[in-house]
Amino acid sequence: MRIALHQPDIAGNVGTILRLSACLGTAVDLIEPMGFPWAERALQRSGMDYARQAEIVRHADWDAFLKTVTGRIILFTTRAAIRLDAARFDPDDILLFGAEGSGVPDAVHDRADLRVRIPLRDGFRSLNVAVSAGIGLAEALRQTNGWPA
Repeated sequence: MRIALHQPDIAGNVGTILRLSACLGTAVDLIEPMGFPWAERALQRSGMDYARQAEIVRHADWDAFLKTVTGRIILFTTRAAIRLDAARFDPDDILLFGAEGSGVPDAVHDRADLRVRIPLRDGFRSLNVAVSAGIGLAEALRQTNGWPA
């Protein structure tokens, strides 16, 4: 199980996701360009010292990332028809999340093997990307018995 972030905008969210991944033992793919310098203090502050323990792979762009993909790409998007509680996950899935401000381009959306949305109450558009990653990863780990021992 991996988390992939497509051109993330906010260092603090990336740091939080790195911390989540370090604690739960999942790798993170960062698909560049990112909207902040890699060494930004907000990244370090939100990830704390946990971020150093995360397995991180940086990719120059979407095409470079695709060359490394071996499992399904599961895109979390507000445009998905499949609810999280109806989705089925495999241990080698890559959970993909888009940029906070723009999501992912149509070509990335179309390439996903499965598109999933986290159901929200009427009148609400979306969750913070780090919160979404935590919710999505928790359900995927639950289904695949992937929680740390």
